[in-house]
Amino acid sequence: MTYTPRTLGTLLTLCGLICLTGAAVLQEWKSGIPWSEPVVVTPGETPPLPPSDAIILFAGDNLAAWEGGDGWTIADGVATAGGKAGITTRQQFGDCQLHLEWAAPEEVQGTGQGRGNSGVYFMNRYEVQILDSYENTTYFDGQCGSIYKQFPPLANACKKPGEWQTYDIVFTAPRFHDDGSLKSPAYLTVFHNGLLIQNHAELQGGTFWHRPPAYEKHDATGPLHLQNHGNPVRFRNIWVREVQQLPPRDDQPLPAA
Repeated sequence: MTYTPRTLGTLLTLCGLICLTGAAVLQEWKSGIPWSEPVVVTPGETPPLPPSDAIILFAGDNLAAWEGGDGWTIADGVATAGGKAGITTRQQFGDCQLHLEWAAPEEVQGTGQGRGNSGVYFMNRYEVQILDSYENTTYFDGQCGSIYKQFPPLANACKKPGEWQTYDIVFTAPRFHDDGSLKSPAYLTVFHNGLLIQNHAELQGGTFWHRPPAYEKHDATGPLHLQNHGNPVRFRNIWVREVQQLPPRDDQPLPAA
């Protein structure tokens, strides 16, 4: 088939529109808030042992508590992200306390979001970012310890690449009315290497790469998820405690006179 100059021009225009449409679909969303850079603080040591009521999610020998994991490797008590997907717990959780230890690759490759990138998701929707933010600049509400695209950490507590780090996270699940409207938001409190970096932060909704945060009604419980972002981030000693919330004070009976 012979194409005239006018036909070729039309085809090129259509191709350009298709490319622009595709780029728009994949365009990254950013809040535009001019956050101040979190101050760098040197953390302490000694991660805690699991308490007696902990649910052990990874003790170093297998990923039986998780789904997925094709391409992940286990050696010397450590699970290393690999393959094309993350891992998701078989068990569902609502309000909980999570402990995990992780390490970014010792050999530094990439910059910004391409360096030691992973994340821990609650209910598969609400992410605390894992990233090598040791002398590595990126947008502050996407650096290590951030509630992704919502809040930067209160401090940068990152250790050097290759060193083991701890997250201790308290998650309060959101509640919804029967009509799907939000009754109460999700909250996250995060300790990074023993340092408080998120203080009962009120989430604005799910954490997304491509669009602003928003709430969508979901079940009262959901899985935990460890992201595989293409970097061989290592994990060990992962456990969780289910937290039973007290009823609201208004529901409590007054003490007898």
